[in-house]
Amino acid sequence: MCRMMSPFRQFQAFHATMERGTVTAAAEHLGISQPAISNLLSQLERRTKLKLFERKRGRLVPTPEATVLFEEIDTVVRGLDHVNQAVADLQNRTAGQLQVATNHALAFGFIPAEISEFCERRPNLTLAVQSQYSGKIQEWVAAGLYEIGICERPILHEGLEERRFTFETLCAIPESAGLSGDTTMTPAALDGYPFIIMGADHMVSRRTREAFHAHGAHFRVRCHTDLFRNALNLVKQGLGAAMIDPFTLASDDGTGYVVRRLDPTVHLDIVIVTRRDRPLSVVAQEFLDQIIPRMEKIAINTAQNRIET
Repeated sequence: MCRMMSPFRQFQAFHATMERGTVTAAAEHLGISQPAISNLLSQLERRTKLKLFERKRGRLVPTPEATVLFEEIDTVVRGLDHVNQAVADLQNRTAGQLQVATNHALAFGFIPAEISEFCERRPNLTLAVQSQYSGKIQEWVAAGLYEIGICERPILHEGLEERRFTFETLCAIPESAGLSGDTTMTPAALDGYPFIIMGADHMVSRRTREAFHAHGAHFRVRCHTDLFRNALNLVKQGLGAAMIDPFTLASDDGTGYVVRRLDPTVHLDIVIVTRRDRPLSVVAQEFLDQIIPRMEKIAINTAQNRIET
């Protein structure tokens, strides 16, 4: 029995180290000593015959092999954590658990505020809340690790029920740009102006590029990044314009840039996904009943609420 459990404990130590960045943080998370974590990592390297970390300037740096292994075991380790939490809930007779995985845009402001309000009426509720990229969120919901997933389209996994919302993205431009004061910008007005985009294949980047090309304007990409939040911070530094979602704008202080509509409109499609073959818990359904009308309202009022004159 010990031989069967040992590999998983090694994986668990490796997962915690990768996710938290240091042996110290991993040890605190798992409630064991730092030497125990180091020993488990050494055992895993011997067992797999792979070099998983290199020590540089006193810090552990994951190797490419470690990154691949982490992606493979991530769902498995989280699955056991999910089971352990379910057992604890049953033992403690708590009033259920809210399980939400959300994309990063909603994780900075909207979802924390909604959860806070939701928990005010449910003081004994436990939470499992995680922000992640859309493909991973869908994987977790399909695997039953989270009841609710909020992510971007397209849907990559069968068996998921989706509720779709379409939001208008707005063009954030550095205050120092000196562009037109009009509340609406066109591709022609931004012809050749540097843009910060969410990767070439992201729907907003693709749709913005198509809008520029359709109007004969040059879409100049200066920088690629992975989060709307990062893009907006780069706009504040004067590096270029960016199409930003309404949730990121709503959770920002609004300084260092102006917001303009782009004509034609560039939309962002966000979906709430759940398992089609599994009924939702009462807690999950009540949370959806709270956030769905608010997301619908944001989808309608994006431009009206954010445009600066």
